[in-house]
Amino acid sequence: MTDAHDKQKSTSSRSRMTGKQRREQLIDVGRKLFADKGFEATTVEEISSKAGVSKPVVYEHFGGKEGLYAVVVDREIAALLDGITGALSADLSSRQTLERAASALLDYIESSTDGFRILVRDSPTGQSTGSFASLISDVASQVEHILAAEFKRRKLDPKTAPLYAQMLVGMVALTGQWWLDSPKMKKADVAAHLVNLAWNGLANLENKPRLTAG
Repeated sequence: MTDAHDKQKSTSSRSRMTGKQRREQLIDVGRKLFADKGFEATTVEEISSKAGVSKPVVYEHFGGKEGLYAVVVDREIAALLDGITGALSADLSSRQTLERAASALLDYIESSTDGFRILVRDSPTGQSTGSFASLISDVASQVEHILAAEFKRRKLDPKTAPLYAQMLVGMVALTGQWWLDSPKMKKADVAAHLVNLAWNGLANLENKPRLTAG
């Protein structure tokens, strides 16, 4: 009698969800499945089963798995960019800004592990956003102006700032992915080594670098 009552109570609780609550529940369920299994291996059947709803409910809210994935990815990118932007907004030296940016990305990886796993996985075929490359591009665009100002101060070509922004952010993001899978080092130590490589390289940039081979 108790089991039947608990089941009925659970079903009643689910049915009392508002549309907004149901949408948030499906986003949470999808986020976990996409992080654990990836986009391709996750099915609408699994999403609906985990949420305790029928498949049409998923289609009603998101139009399908792709729509749900897009919402999850957009939220994760927004959260990461907010952290990066916040780190870059303070009036700090260039090195301190670099340190804050690296730490912000590692903070996101540590606090939103599932979200980062989703971002570094392959995005659905034909989708231009949500891929690791597009993520790096989005974050790099946030630091371009800082690098450009630093390049002008050092009498380097500011037009190359976008290129260096891509390289720096890519280095930090890929290192973050490695750290997520091999968390043997402390976060602060990882950030310190990243800045050590990036800053000491930046401090000795050539004005017009050329490849020495060939």
